[in-house]
Amino acid sequence: MFTAADHEYMSLALRLAEQGLYTTTPNPRVGCVLVNNGQIIGQGAHLKAGEPHAEIMALRDAETNSPGLIEGADAFVTLEPCSHFGRTPPCADALVKSGIKRVVAAMQDPNPQVAGNGLARLAAAGIKTEHGLMQAQALELNEGFITRMTTNRPFVRVKIAASLDGRTGLASGESKWITGESARQDVQHWRARSCAILTGIGTVLADNPQMNVRSIANARQPLRVVVDSQLRISLDAKILEGGNTLIAYVADPDNKAEALSNAGATLFNSTTNNGKVCLKQLLSHLAELGINEVTVEAGQTLNGSLSALKLVDEFVFYYAPTLLGSDARGMLAIPTLNSMQDRISLNLIDVRQFGQDIRVRAKPGSQS
Repeated sequence: MFTAADHEYMSLALRLAEQGLYTTTPNPRVGCVLVNNGQIIGQGAHLKAGEPHAEIMALRDAETNSPGLIEGADAFVTLEPCSHFGRTPPCADALVKSGIKRVVAAMQDPNPQVAGNGLARLAAAGIKTEHGLMQAQALELNEGFITRMTTNRPFVRVKIAASLDGRTGLASGESKWITGESARQDVQHWRARSCAILTGIGTVLADNPQMNVRSIANARQPLRVVVDSQLRISLDAKILEGGNTLIAYVADPDNKAEALSNAGATLFNSTTNNGKVCLKQLLSHLAELGINEVTVEAGQTLNGSLSALKLVDEFVFYYAPTLLGSDARGMLAIPTLNSMQDRISLNLIDVRQFGQDIRVRAKPGSQS
């Protein structure tokens, strides 16, 4: 049974883990707090792949600021300590060596290389182990990493800005700007925490976007991914600037592949029978690249295709207090529904206001 103090320490560990929200890819975001007799003696977070994990940072903090108090202490960590050699040695071994007497993990690690082995190694060394404290919060913090480890694809978040009547742009293609500055700034948060931004060639040709992170300090730039089955993208497209762009295609009728590669783009040739990029194959490829979270900023065609294939894990809708009319462009191109039983049900998880706009977060699923 976890105490109120246990919850307090794990809550702090989760806040520490959030320090790596924009930087830990492809690793999970993890925080750790060390406590001895009710006194916090060390804390740390994992901030970047290849750098020390949260447990090591917490141990170093304790060694520096609370020497002699590590032995017999409790460790609160948001993810099961690793038990394998990656870029860094196993954290489980470091905790055993330190003399920690109890380890509380918010959740087990879904990585098959760990998956309970870390806690088992600690228990075998005589350390009391527990897990499940504030697990829901830990799951949400690392939903991308968990999805990649358990389904071999990234967590897919579709962002849509629309009028109150559900329209994303005029019939002419004009769409800037439906939402206000506050909402657009919030979008930067989703971009920054994502490992990749996914869009379609229609959006690239119509808007010529950069799809990069702006005005958020220390955020790494996500991979920009364009679904462009026939390689219609222009060599002067802004989304190609600076490299870090992957183009998924099927055919190259104008022989542009070499020029695009020379321009710094990475090409992914998708095999398919219908002339379109296989989205499942593309997402599996992104998972192989270590992509945990993908934010989709596209038009109704790609949005609809992802939804129809049940590849969307979350929708983020931004609704502006304006009306565009029935001839304007919709949010998702999906097949005609013949019955209300065929409708796509969503579970609301958050609703809040940004300036005059309303943000609605929802996940596909059965309504309760």
